[in-house]
Amino acid sequence: MGRPRTNDAAVRERLVACATEMFTTRPQESVTVRALATAAGTSTAAVYTLFNGKDGLVSEVRDQAVAGLFQHLTAVPRAENALKDLDALAAAYRHWGREHRHLYTVLFGGAQSFAPSTRVGDHDPVRPLVAAIDRAVADHLLTGDTTRIAVSLWVALHGLVTLELTGSLNGAAADIAFRSTIDVILRGWAAPVPPTAPDRPHSPTA
Repeated sequence: MGRPRTNDAAVRERLVACATEMFTTRPQESVTVRALATAAGTSTAAVYTLFNGKDGLVSEVRDQAVAGLFQHLTAVPRAENALKDLDALAAAYRHWGREHRHLYTVLFGGAQSFAPSTRVGDHDPVRPLVAAIDRAVADHLLTGDTTRIAVSLWVALHGLVTLELTGSLNGAAADIAFRSTIDVILRGWAAPVPPTAPDRPHSPTA
């Protein structure tokens, strides 16, 4: 019979936490299995037993980040107006990034790449944004290719959140930059308003 493995869950949790922290503060290639094991107070064998090595641990960290952001965005109540949905989702994205800076950095900061593409999975963290954009296009509030709109909005959100996490934007300046940038992005993709019909000239009176 094998040894009881009642502590595996705790060791796994410690390794993920330590990996998240370390991948946030240094390049992925500089983080060794030995350093991860030492930080988590376990053996290098545990990394291979629980994650099949460093790559598996990186994937676990990223999966947790993806799941956390996805759950946070899907919890945003749906509004009747799709543009209000996008406003609320953008604010929720920013909130999650600021509250989970380590996971955000692992997800989008280079520990493992993330590239929005034409294929968005059912549990992709930007799926709720794409769904709201689809609604806005269908309702003739926005016009253009959904993927292009989504990428432009994500690029703006990512830039804003990254500037906040690095301390380059904070306080009222961050709030103003966030609001004005999201407004500009959505206005840029806004469907043109049809011109009002000119008043018909009145017939001359006899």
